[in-house]
Amino acid sequence: MGGLSEALTGVERTFKEDEIIVSKTDMKGRIVYTNQAFLTVADYTEKEMLGQPHSVIRHPDMPRCVFKLLWDTISQGKEIFAYVMNRTKHGDHYWVLAHVTPTFEEDGKTLRGYHSSRRVPDRDALEKIKPLYAELLREEQRHPNKKDGMNAAYQLLIGKLADAGMEYDEFILSL
Repeated sequence: MGGLSEALTGVERTFKEDEIIVSKTDMKGRIVYTNQAFLTVADYTEKEMLGQPHSVIRHPDMPRCVFKLLWDTISQGKEIFAYVMNRTKHGDHYWVLAHVTPTFEEDGKTLRGYHSSRRVPDRDALEKIKPLYAELLREEQRHPNKKDGMNAAYQLLIGKLADAGMEYDEFILSL
């Protein structure tokens, strides 16, 4: 996609407490709708975003295993909450508390796509999430094969959740 900066600036963008960033995707994760808050924070136009994979805003410091957990959960028709760091078009980053839900056809059973509403994250919770995500990312990077790394970090995450006696959503909302 033209215009995406490969360089990261280290600059964190924020948005207002009362703003909700919204996007909708099809079953393959291609963006079919964005609201203005999304476009403003991410520095894209609607034309640039529609039809693009949602991963276009994935920050490289975000552990892939968190997205594996997210996709595994929503593809089962369940909702999930997750802290996510995204990247803007120009290399800045922004943190969100994402609430991702599946969208169903009128029959209520057939998945049609996904809907994500993102709010300003709790700053205290982020201070607990950042070291966890850094540990997961290190585990991913320890493996030469990206898929092996993602799976190893996923197992690490699942183990930590089991030790805490919580599901991921419970853990996130307990922070």
